[in-house]
Amino acid sequence: MRQQVVVTTDALAALKPLLASAIQSELRILELGLARIAERLQAFEKQYGLTSEEFAHRFATGESGESLGYIEWAGEIETYRRLEGQLQAL
Repeated sequence: MRQQVVVTTDALAALKPLLASAIQSELRILELGLARIAERLQAFEKQYGLTSEEFAHRFATGESGESLGYIEWAGEIETYRRLEGQLQAL
């Protein structure tokens, strides 16, 4: 689905370069966040000997239990997915 945003202003400053710069900054922030979370996910994968995909399936079906480490891992996966969605939207 394609979306369009229309922005109008009475300001004298050119709006397009400001918006482009703001979007680029947000993209960089999202990419850095994704990289940090990817490092955490790799640490969980190494610690528990599972891929994040396999763990997410097990966690969703209740096969893995609910230890604090598992809850943290599931939270990191969810955050990663949300940031990926935001990155795709931009």
